[in-house]
Amino acid sequence: MSSDLTAKNMLQVEDSFCTSADNKCSEANKGMVATAFPEATKAGVEMLEKGGNAVDAACASALALCVCEPQGSGIGGQTVAILHIDGRTVAIDGSSHVPSLAHSSKLKSKSSRKLGYKSTTIPSTLAVLAYLNKRYGKLDWKTIFQPSINIAENGYLISKLQEFILKRERKNFLNVQSLSGVRYFFNNFNDPYKAGDLFVQKELAETLSIIARDGHETFYRGEIAEKIDADMRKNNGFLRKEDMALIPEVIERKPIEGSYRGYRISAFPPPGSGETLLLIFKMMDLLPRELFADASTNAYRIMADILYAAFTEYRKNPRNPNTFHQIIDRDKALQELAEELVDVIQKGERFANQEPLAKQGKGETTHLSVMDADGNTVGLTQSLNLVYGSKAAAEGLGFLYNNYIEAFRYGHPDHYYNLRPGGIPWPCASPSIVFHENEPWIVLGSPGSQRIFSSMAQFLSGVIDQGLSIKDAMMKPRIHSEENGDLSLEAEQFDPEIINFLNQKGYRLKIREPLSFHMGAIQAVLMRKTGDGFQGVADSRRDGIALGI
Repeated sequence: MSSDLTAKNMLQVEDSFCTSADNKCSEANKGMVATAFPEATKAGVEMLEKGGNAVDAACASALALCVCEPQGSGIGGQTVAILHIDGRTVAIDGSSHVPSLAHSSKLKSKSSRKLGYKSTTIPSTLAVLAYLNKRYGKLDWKTIFQPSINIAENGYLISKLQEFILKRERKNFLNVQSLSGVRYFFNNFNDPYKAGDLFVQKELAETLSIIARDGHETFYRGEIAEKIDADMRKNNGFLRKEDMALIPEVIERKPIEGSYRGYRISAFPPPGSGETLLLIFKMMDLLPRELFADASTNAYRIMADILYAAFTEYRKNPRNPNTFHQIIDRDKALQELAEELVDVIQKGERFANQEPLAKQGKGETTHLSVMDADGNTVGLTQSLNLVYGSKAAAEGLGFLYNNYIEAFRYGHPDHYYNLRPGGIPWPCASPSIVFHENEPWIVLGSPGSQRIFSSMAQFLSGVIDQGLSIKDAMMKPRIHSEENGDLSLEAEQFDPEIINFLNQKGYRLKIREPLSFHMGAIQAVLMRKTGDGFQGVADSRRDGIALGI
C-alpha cells in the first residue's frame, strides 16, 4: 500500500468510528482499556487515573478478570503478553509447566487430561504479573490488586453468557468427584447461578489479599503453596510444592514481525501462533486488495481456504520457541510457503473437500488491550485452557485449577509439545501490535484457540482492506475453517448469495448464531494518527467494554 493510500485508509478508519451507548465502543483522550468484562475494564482505567501506565492498567485488569471472568482465566492459569514500552517491543512468554509427577502413562483416559486435579500444570499468571509490575510498572503491587480484591469481596453480577456456559458445563463440573468447583460456582441445589445474581467470592478475596500483602512468592513458596500441595495430595493430583517452588520462568522473547499492505505487525512468537497469523497475511498480500475490499462471494471462498491452509501448516510444523530464532531466512521460507499455498488455492485444487485434521481441544481464553498517553501499549492474553479449566477448585483458596495437560500432544515423543515433565503447552495465543511509521497504531488479540488467528485476520482485513472503523470491523460476520473440514459462519449476517455459493463449491457449512461466542472476541485499542486520542472496542460476542480517561 502506498503512503498516500495508507494515509487515506487511516483517515477513513479513524473518522468513521463512533461510540456506542453500551461502551462496547469508546473514545478517550489520555488512554484506553478494552477487556472482556466491565469490572475488569474499570480496574484498568482506575490505574490510569492513579497515574499508572499501560502495564499497571493491564495487570489490574488481568487480576480483575481472574475474579469476574473465571470461565476464561484465573490465578490458576497462564498468561502471555506483547508490550511496546519506552520505544521497545517485547513478547512476554509466561508458559506454565508440567509437574514433575505427570507422565502420559498416568493420563491414559482423555477425561483425566481435561477434568480434575491431574489435568493441571504449574500456574504462571501471578509470576507474569509480578514480573510485569516489577520490571515495567509504575504503581506498587498492592495497588494493582485492590480492584480485584474489592470485586471478589463485594461481588459482581453474573452475566447471561456466564449463566449459559455454566449450564452447558454443569455435567463436567459434577464429574469432578470432590465437587470443589461445584461448591464455588453453583448454588446449594447444584444449579448454576443465574444472570443478575450477585456472585461473591470471599475465599478468593482472602487469597488475593494475602498475595497482595506478601507478594507472589507466597503463592509459589509460602502458605498458599502448602495448601495447594495438600489439596493435590488429597485428590490424587500431580502438582506439588516442589513444583511450585520453581516459580515459572518469565521469558522475554523477540516478537515475530511481518507486514500487510504497508503496515508492520509485531506478533507473538512460538510457543504462540504469531507465525500462523503472519502466514495468513502473507497469503492475503499476494492477492489484490480489491478482492477483500469488495467482500465478494469468491473472497469468502479464498479466505476459507487461506485459514485452513494456515491452520494445517501450524499443526504440521510445531516450533521450538528456544531455537525458532535460529532458523535461517525464516521470512523468505514463509514467503515461499505463502506463494505455494496461494497458487494451489487459486487453482481450486485443495481445501474445499479437505481431509479432517486430528482433533485438537477447543480451548478458551481472555484477552485485554491497553494504551496510555505516552504510547505504551500492552496486549495480554491469559487462560485456564478450556472453559472453567479443570472444573476443580483449590480448597479454601477460591480459584480454579487450569487443565493445560489437555493442550499437549500424546504418543509423539519427537513432538516438541508432547507431554513430558517440565514441558510447556501448545497454545494458539497471539496478542499483536500493528505499527505505522514505528509507532503503535492498533493493539489487539482474541480468545478462542485456533479461532484466534482467524478472527484477528478478518478483523484487520476489515480495517486495512475495507477501511472500516475498528467498531465496524469487529461487527463484521466471521467465518472459521474448522479442523474437521467444516466451515463455521455467522450465517444470518451473510448475504444468502454467499451461503449458496459456498454450498455449491462443496463446503460443509456449520451454521453459527450471529455474533457467536464460538467465533472469538476481539479486544482492540487504536491510537489515532490523523487526530488526537484513542478508540477502543470490546467484542459484542462477549461481555466486555472499552473505557478510557
